[in-house]
Amino acid sequence: MHPSKTCQVTHREVGEHTPTFVDAIRSAGRENADVILVGELRGAETMKLSLQLASFGILVFATVHTNSAAGTIDRFVNAFSADQQPQIRGMLADSLSGIVAQQLLKRADGTGRVAVQEILVGSSALGSIIREGKTSMIGSYIQSGKGEGMQGMDDTLGKLVREGMVTAHDALEKAVDKESFAKAFPDSMDA
Repeated sequence: MHPSKTCQVTHREVGEHTPTFVDAIRSAGRENADVILVGELRGAETMKLSLQLASFGILVFATVHTNSAAGTIDRFVNAFSADQQPQIRGMLADSLSGIVAQQLLKRADGTGRVAVQEILVGSSALGSIIREGKTSMIGSYIQSGKGEGMQGMDDTLGKLVREGMVTAHDALEKAVDKESFAKAFPDSMDA
């Protein structure tokens, strides 16, 4: 729950206050909200509604079950039929502010888990990549954007291995480019 302090917060729980995510998103859009938090974007209809609201200038935060920034974009686009995908790419290219992809790995010392994030920041260059359907370029886009706060999943995994927070073997399981990661951390192949 998010209590209202210096702003008005309206909650809708699916099953209790609203029958579906779609109904909740539609209703939130009619209230002229500045920010909308969607618990999970599962299907094409919720994704499209969220994109439409974002195109109206509403900041939409949402979760999508993917393991990388590129995977999130692909998941969004592939939720739609081939004839709708160019429109969705355009909407996503115009509206996307950023993606934080997160995975949890067990700590090397066995005391719990540590979060590993990939951070992608939106820009006109990213918009071009999305419009052209070249999500395979997102890894190099993230590498070139480190100065703007971007970080790749494999770089973050490598940092945690070097710090001793996670094992190289566990990090390899979550790596995007497993071959390059295994070369950089040869002990990751040890079981």
